[in-house]
Amino acid sequence: MTATPLREIVFDTETTGFDPKSGDRMVEIGCIEMIGRVETGKSYHCYYNPERDMPKSAEEIHGLSDVFLSDKPLFADKADELIEFLGDAPLVAHNATFDFGFLNAELEKCGKPAIAMDRMVDTLAMARVKHPGAKLSLDALCTRYGIDRSHRVKHGALLDAELLAQLYIELTGGRQIGLGLAAEKNDAQSSGARDDPLVRSDRPFRAPRPHKASAEELAANTAFLEKMELPIWHRG
Repeated sequence: MTATPLREIVFDTETTGFDPKSGDRMVEIGCIEMIGRVETGKSYHCYYNPERDMPKSAEEIHGLSDVFLSDKPLFADKADELIEFLGDAPLVAHNATFDFGFLNAELEKCGKPAIAMDRMVDTLAMARVKHPGAKLSLDALCTRYGIDRSHRVKHGALLDAELLAQLYIELTGGRQIGLGLAAEKNDAQSSGARDDPLVRSDRPFRAPRPHKASAEELAANTAFLEKMELPIWHRG
């Protein structure tokens, strides 16, 4: 039987700064659900009141002001909702150690278990391997792969997660990854059809046709060639 497609969560955060250990807080999270590297249409998005002021330098990046965030819920009030959406899926982020650091800092503040680091999938690390020496920001990689980001005026967690989901697909093989071209012959023979939901299941398995010419075909070809006068491969 074909394995169940993997559920993954692509996510991004916005924060008040760069270091949760120095008092910076997470103010927004956006998550996109993918199953078998295909977006399901399910997402999670929330703004949080950081209980502190928003530095001007950070506001210039994401546009989230103290006034806008003042009536938003505390992270602790929404933590269970987020944890339920994340489940036990691998979590994909760009420069993931940054986002994991803030997410786990917020979970620790409200007495929730940290997200295990072995669930982390870092698209920045993947891009470094694939494109050494190139610019590896989300903007630069979207340009490289032709991902439309014209609507991205400022950083936003959900918008950036949506862009990152498209980038993740490209970094892991592009849109052809769901076609089932590498399905095992034995699986197809035993089930009579592929179990991959992205592939038609009403097609019976057909063994590959032999491509070697038969003895009769070889003889007919030789007889045909002997009738040719001065073939091009004999011309000097």
